[in-house]
Parts: sequence; C-alpha cells; structure tokens
Amino acid sequence: MDMKSPRGFVSPSTFFRLFTHMQLMPILESGEETLVGGQAVMEGVMMRAPHSYCVAVRKASGEIVTEEMQLERMSEKYPIFRLPVFRGLGTLYQALQLGGRALLFFIFAYKFVPLYLVTKMAKVMPVLEGRIAFNAMDGVIRLVILLGLLYFLSRTKDIRRVFAYHGAEHKVVFNFEARTPVTVENAQKFSTFHPRCGTSFLFIVFVMAMPIYTVMPVDTFAAKLLIRIALIPVISGLSYELIRFAAKRQGSFMAALTAPGLWMQRITTKPPADDQTAVAIHALDGAMALEKAQGGELVIA
Repeated sequence: MDMKSPRGFVSPSTFFRLFTHMQLMPILESGEETLVGGQAVMEGVMMRAPHSYCVAVRKASGEIVTEEMQLERMSEKYPIFRLPVFRGLGTLYQALQLGGRALLFFIFAYKFVPLYLVTKMAKVMPVLEGRIAFNAMDGVIRLVILLGLLYFLSRTKDIRRVFAYHGAEHKVVFNFEARTPVTVENAQKFSTFHPRCGTSFLFIVFVMAMPIYTVMPVDTFAAKLLIRIALIPVISGLSYELIRFAAKRQGSFMAALTAPGLWMQRITTKPPADDQTAVAIHALDGAMALEKAQGGELVIA
C-alpha cells in the first residue's frame, strides 16, 4: 500500500490510502459522538473506538492477525478542537497523517490541475471569465478527476478486494449501531452504503469549495492557487459541520445535499464475502477490547 515510483511520484495505491484515511472523519448523531468507525486496508480492516484502534488482516494461510494501539483524541489533548469547525480540523489532522507526498499529490490533483485547466479554457471560452462560471467549471473538473481516479482504482484486482473490505467495514459498523449481536450473518443483512463514509465527506468538500472560491477577491493564477491551499482547513471544517448537521436531520434539504456521496459509494464499496466480514468483526472486537481495558464502558452489543 505504500509503494512509490522510482521518480518519487505517488502511486495509485498511495492515493487510495489518502482517500480511505478520510473515512476516519467522525460524524455526530443524536448529539452523541459515534462509537466506532474504520477503513479498509489491503486484505483487512482497521476499526477504531474513541480511544483505540485495531487493524485485522487475513494472511494467505487464512490466519487473521491483528495489531492494536491506543489512540489519543485531539479534542481531549487540545480543548479548542471541541469547538464547531475546529473539531473537524482535529480529526482531519489525524486522518491525513500519511506523509507529505500523499498530501502534495492531493493538492496537485485537486487544486493545481483543475485551476490550470480552467485558466487555459477561459482563454478560448470567454463565458468562463466570470468568477461564478470559472469556479463552477473548476469544481466540475475536480469531481471528474475524483470519479475518474476511483473508477480506475476499482478496475484493479487488489483495489476491488479493498473495496469489498470497505463494504464489510460499513456492514459491521451498521450492525454495531443497530445494537444487535455482531455476527457475520447479522452484518451481511446491512447495506454497504454508510452516510458517515469519507466518500460523502469528500463530495461535500468539493461542492462547498465552489461558492467559497467564488467570493475570494483574487484574480491571478498564483493567488487563486495559494488561496485554495490556504482554505483547505476552513472548507474541511465547514464540511464536517454540514455533514454532522445533515446526519441528525435525515429528511432535511441538507441531508439531500449529502446524498450524492452515498451514490459515489457504489464505486468505493463492494459486497463482501463472509470471510471478509469476519475480518471486520475481528478488528471491531480488538478495538473494543482495548477500549474496555483502558476503562471504557463500550461493549459489543
């Protein structure tokens, strides 16, 4: 998962790690912070509780191996991350601890490339010279790049298996949240499309960026690029709050706005086999056991 080309460019698998780490963004429901969340990894699943996480991977021999570790929440370490907008930034910081190369790839693919293309297009299409049209096209190109990369990744054998583990992770989280015994049979009854997935978060980030960029009083290419980079934390924090709001108001307009993120999960999740779901359950058991050992009161329903 951490392979890079000889020239130092980020590989598709490293991009996928960046994308899947966005799944760690926790959303609040009914005023209470979510108890569990996770992400898919190669041949396995990582599950996290509020203060613990466990990675479970199935070896070629069929054996499931795990690694558990305590996890300090940013909001407990730094009280400022308990405040609106800032609370999203704290979890985003944890989610993006992948190294500079992956983050630079993210900036290049979703900030520089769309801006460069629209700037060139505006020279031959005067309609794009207005800020609204310019930034709308910029946003469309950004979404096309995201969908194109995800579709490309979904065509590779290894990543298709990761997407199946992604589906397993969602099913097990649904099973846990339903407060029913977490078993392979029960988990397989649930959907692979989860509203708190990072796919939905990325979609909202990209959509929210369009009106925010439009009101920025900058005109040169360099200034537009710098403001896009500088606004990453702000847009991420606002997007976090929007999804948090929508999660508690399932029938609202805001909830409808986040629906396309669920549609995108048709690419990023696949129905898992029973043995893949078993690995996700193993990861959840490990995370919850460590949470309980630290004094937490969370137990498997």
